[in-house]
Amino acid sequence: MAQILDPLAAGQPDGIICCYVNGSSRIQIARISNIPNWYFERVVFPGQRLLFEAVPEAQLEIHTGSMASAILSDRIACHSLQVGSGEPGEL
Repeated sequence: MAQILDPLAAGQPDGIICCYVNGSSRIQIARISNIPNWYFERVVFPGQRLLFEAVPEAQLEIHTGSMASAILSDRIACHSLQVGSGEPGEL
């Protein structure tokens, strides 16, 4: 499945590249809501890898879907999802 890198909004400080994998058998919604003036929300299908850019203090909320609703099932600090060390050419 294709991976898309979602950049930070203009004017945000240097970001980090993060990766989240939906290891469940359910559709999930990944959302960052603790950064002012920035909206990030994506659907993540079972087994799908989500690659995105965020500021280190961002919190990724994982909402797990069911037939009629979605519940907050996890909250992950984006710095713990960081890929590589930020060195040029390293992911």
